[in-house]
Amino acid sequence: MDRNEMMAKAPIGRLILKLAIPTITAQLINALYNIVDRIYLGHIPGTGGLVLTGVGITFPILMLITAFSNLIGAGGAPLAAIQLGGGNKEKAEDILNQGFTCLIVLSIFLTIFFLTFKKPLLYIFGASDITYQYANEYITTYLIGTIFVQVCLGMNTFITAQGYSSFAMITTLIGAALNIALDPIFIFVFNMGARGAALATIISQGVSMVWVISFLRGKKTILHLDRKKFKITKEIILPVFALGVSPFIMAATEAAINIVFNSTLQRTGGDIAVGTMTIITSIMSFIWMPLQGFAMGAQPVISFNFGARNNKRVTSAFKIMLITAIAYACTCTALIELFPNVFLSAFTSDQALKEYAIPFTRIYFFGIGIFGSQMACQQTFLGLGQTKLSLFLALLRKVILLIPLVLILSSIIGVKGVFLAEPISDITSALTAITLLSINFKKILKKGPSK
Repeated sequence: MDRNEMMAKAPIGRLILKLAIPTITAQLINALYNIVDRIYLGHIPGTGGLVLTGVGITFPILMLITAFSNLIGAGGAPLAAIQLGGGNKEKAEDILNQGFTCLIVLSIFLTIFFLTFKKPLLYIFGASDITYQYANEYITTYLIGTIFVQVCLGMNTFITAQGYSSFAMITTLIGAALNIALDPIFIFVFNMGARGAALATIISQGVSMVWVISFLRGKKTILHLDRKKFKITKEIILPVFALGVSPFIMAATEAAINIVFNSTLQRTGGDIAVGTMTIITSIMSFIWMPLQGFAMGAQPVISFNFGARNNKRVTSAFKIMLITAIAYACTCTALIELFPNVFLSAFTSDQALKEYAIPFTRIYFFGIGIFGSQMACQQTFLGLGQTKLSLFLALLRKVILLIPLVLILSSIIGVKGVFLAEPISDITSALTAITLLSINFKKILKKGPSK
């Protein structure tokens, strides 16, 4: 059974599992990729808590870089999959190549911009005079490898969209394994601290980028990188931007809320409160990545069969994704509520920091269980090419709800209000997503994909 036949005819549950297992593995590895620096840095004797806090302050810049890779990758890959489902390989290949060109241009711009304005930005993001030096060491080195991060993340989604999720997993596995190996060498052996952690990351991403480009220029891929198709045209790239704006905003607003979190916490609770949020967001990244991986495995099935007008398979894929998302998210919530100290201890050996963080960790994760449904609905709208609905849901949780709630509740009840804003936003946005999908799903399937 070739790839197209598999996407169109293989049993849905088995197909999603086949695509999702490597993607989940990749996302778990990617979670380690993103947080292994913090795990090592948080256990540096004496200064680990401060170094961890400083590196956590750079998170908005890292997320904004990721956001621009999502703009192209998460915007272009579903459109390419829909075109493949409709039998239009040439247009799918145009989307791939023009997306690659955009990633290069964006990388150059982002590197120059953040290197120029890093100092004022880091203080806005919640740095103190004590933690700034660690944040500066990390981000200055990391920004040198912006192009590696952009191309690797953005292009890897096109590998998954073709059904080659195992190869996409290898991309992440290569980088993560190298990063995990290099981190202790640079941090502890060479005594490079935060700078060493960033250096290990960009070397790892550079190797992953080479793997992605090699695959997309090789014989196994359906869609190929071709220099003759690098020229950008508005007919191809504007629809990519339109669909990609939703995942872009999801990542960009993650940066925005992190800025609001840290700046508010620095004002109301100081470095220890900012350090607590750094650990909590790291835990969130690690537990959430597998669910995102499952959704990424299901999304090509939805997109391909929507393009092929096979609505029964689209519906089945959504139901499987929804049930899995809710079950997984509820399990994670229960574990964190019962054993918060286990999760916190992975990131710090500072007992005072752990004791401070325990009650806030329980508050923050209270609404994650039901929020699993929001992920399923959001990814389904994205897989169906529904720009407006996907964009609204991306804006709802962070921009419309969470940021105002953080500002309002913190002014009333202080530090606790910052952490309480998260579950209120999660529950409200999840219920809204379920309602919108219930109203629109059948209408979208009946109308079919746009040509």
